[in-house]
Order: sequence, then C-alpha cells, then structure tokens
Amino acid sequence: MEVAVVGTGLAGLTSAISLAERGVNVTIFGPKSKESNSYLAQAGIAIPVLEGDSILSHVLDTLRGGKYLNDDVAVWNVISKASEAYDFLLRMGITFTGTELEGGHSFPRIFTIRSETGKHIIPILEKHARELGVNFERKLVEEIGIKGKKLAGVFVEGELNRFDAVVIATGGFSGLYRFTAGNQNNIGLLIGDVAMKGLPLRDIEFVQFHPTGFVGKRTYLISEAVRGAGAKLITGDGERFVNELETRDVVARAIYLKMLEGKGIFLDARSIEDFKSRFPYIYSFLRKEGIDPYKDPIPVTPVAHYTIGGISVDYFYRTRVKGLYAVGEAASNGFHGANRLASNSLLECIVSGLEVSRTILREKPSREVNDAPYSGYELGDVEGLRTLMWNHAGIVRSATSLKEGLRKLESIEADPRLKLLARAVLECALKREESRGAHYREDFPYTREEFRRPSFFLGTCLL
Repeated sequence: MEVAVVGTGLAGLTSAISLAERGVNVTIFGPKSKESNSYLAQAGIAIPVLEGDSILSHVLDTLRGGKYLNDDVAVWNVISKASEAYDFLLRMGITFTGTELEGGHSFPRIFTIRSETGKHIIPILEKHARELGVNFERKLVEEIGIKGKKLAGVFVEGELNRFDAVVIATGGFSGLYRFTAGNQNNIGLLIGDVAMKGLPLRDIEFVQFHPTGFVGKRTYLISEAVRGAGAKLITGDGERFVNELETRDVVARAIYLKMLEGKGIFLDARSIEDFKSRFPYIYSFLRKEGIDPYKDPIPVTPVAHYTIGGISVDYFYRTRVKGLYAVGEAASNGFHGANRLASNSLLECIVSGLEVSRTILREKPSREVNDAPYSGYELGDVEGLRTLMWNHAGIVRSATSLKEGLRKLESIEADPRLKLLARAVLECALKREESRGAHYREDFPYTREEFRRPSFFLGTCLL
C-alpha cells in the first residue's frame, strides 16, 4: 500500500511514523518541518496524566472552552487517548521539562519543553520518520486527484502522483489573514480544493485569534504560559482590564476593543523573575527587538492563530472520499467546538495521526481510478484576500461587515479555491446570528440556544 501524507508538522509526522512502523510505504510532501506551525509551538501539549488531574476534568474544560458546540464523542475520543499520545512521545525519546497552566484549563497539564516545545519535538520525529524509511518530498501538492468521488492521488508540478490513500495534514488557513504569527503559506489551499470538489467543510466560521501577538521585524507569539506564570495585560496608563487566564476568545476580544478606543496594550511580565530560563525563545526575540521583559512592558496585539473549522471528518478522520483522510488543524469533527482550548491542538495532532494510521491499516484502501482532471489554478492576489478577511471576518463581526466582505470578494482575482474558502467563512459567519466562542457578532452579542449546532459548508452554508 502506498500512502501520501501532505504536511510536515506534528500531525503529518505522527501519521507517517505510525504507518511506517506497520510496514506501509509512506511519502511525505511539504516544506521543511522547521517551516511548519508545529515547530513554532511554544507552550506544549495538554495531557491529563498527572496526579490530581483527570480525563473528566480535561473533558469538562474543553467543553466549557468550546462553548458547548463540541461534539461530545469527539472530545472524549481525543482526551481519553491522551495517555497514548504521551507514551508515543516518550517512546520517540521526548523528554519534557515541566508543566504549565494556560487559559481555560483547571489544572497545569500543559507538558512543555522550556516553552519552545515544537522546536524540540519536530526534529526528533522527523529523524525517526527518516530512519523508518519515510520518503520526504520537499514539493508542493497543488491539488488532490479526485475523479467521480474516487481518489486517484495528488498533483505535484502538474503531474498526478498515484497513491492508495492520502492524508491531508497541511494545517489550517490562518495565513489567509493579514496578521498571523504562523506560516503565511498556511492559506488552506487543499481545504479549498476539496471543498471545490464537493467535500463538506465544518465549523469554518470559527477562527481563533491569539491574544498576545508581537509585531516587530516579523510577527511572533507570546505564549499563554507567560500569562499563566503571572504576566498581566495592561493599557498604556497601567489599567488592568481582563482576567488574563480566560479563554483566548475573551482575552483577544477585550484587547481588540481597548485598541479600538485608541489605547496601546502591553503584557507586563516584569514580575516573572525566571523569565529568561523559563521562556528562552520569547526572551531571545524580545531582546533582538530591543525589549527587556525584566524592565519593559511588552506591546501586544491579537493575531490570527488557529482555524478551528476544516475538512469535515468522522471520528476516524475519514472524509467522504474513500482513501482520503484529514488530520490535525486541517480537519474538523467537533473536538474544539467554538473555541480551541490552549494546547489541545498538539494533542489532537498526535491522537489524529495515530488514529488515522489504524484506520488506514484496517480499511486497506486501494485506488479505484488511475487518472483525474487537473485544474491548474493560479494563486493570484493572496494579499487582497488577507486584507479582506482581516477587515471583514476578524475578531468582531457584523452583518454589515460580512455582507460587505462578500461583495468585495467577487472582484478579487485569486485562486477560485481560496475564494471559495473565504466565502465559506463569510457566509457561515453571516448565518450564525449569535456570538459563541471565537465567533463574535456585535449585532448578536449573546449566545442563542437555537444555534448550538455545527455548521457545514457544501457550496453554501448549512446551519
């Protein structure tokens, strides 16, 4: 069996390793693993295995954080397998240095490696994958080869590479927003591609903005663990205006609204005596930007960080096309609900990677067609899309801004798949006439029980 994994982050590497260990021939497509968002992950992985913690506590935190839009089965399914994910990492040779507390969690269950966790985990996993014979192709997969709802393979440089199964592990589409601390190449090309080919997207309107981005020579994230260690959010005149350990949607929105008042927002970490040793990566980039966190409050702004919605999959990470799977941030089965709880993303990456490998081994898919049409779309104006999405589908939304965004979208020259993805976000945000989690409508500022259900996009938004 020949399997393609598209994506070199934690979900992709976990999938590839788990498959290769079972004798499957695996090819990974994508950029260097150091260019993945997983490599940039700071705080760590939420795992409820310490004394005093419990699976139930983690489940309840996740449901509260997701504003009860979560699929309960998906939540139990992922968190009950957290110890398996932990054992997988230990088996790979990962050594954690401690645990942190992050917003929305009732227990310090965030396993970290000096608050630069991805930087340490990703190279180790890539080394294991190479030792297992996984083939790395540093090439862009332009689209998925599908013909008549049957999988043929993937298109690379205009040519069809045939595979029995394909795992989409490309991450989300936060790169479609003007300000993001992640890889700006994460624009959701294959999410839009499969949507163009008739596969449903789920909960696509829920886009999480990280409260504490730092915009300097480039954009960085200042980990939530810094707030967990005692840093406070203040205005330029010293006013503290929010509980720093609320969920990300609450904190990001509070910052954004203060900024609309014309106030600068700062993270005051001067009380953290061991900042340099505890957060070495953050300390390093701040010093390069001329900021001393021991002396200076740190200017911060919300940035697009994580796209909660994605390709609709079931509990086993299957799409509606046999042999086509999606894992990690590219996928959505209701685990995160309306708002991802901090550090649940890397947990989901590992659990979904391990689970999808079992699914593939169980189903033993084989390609039923050997050819598929190639679209050959050009990317076009990504910058125009980024500005549109930031201005019209950002932290605070309204019917007026969303309708204006849909109108402007028509005149933008861009890859039709990206335009479809942008339209999906705008349409589903317009139809969800409530505020829930990462989706905030100033014209509907309250949660409404009739909207406590997922949305699906299948050419149009179904809610």
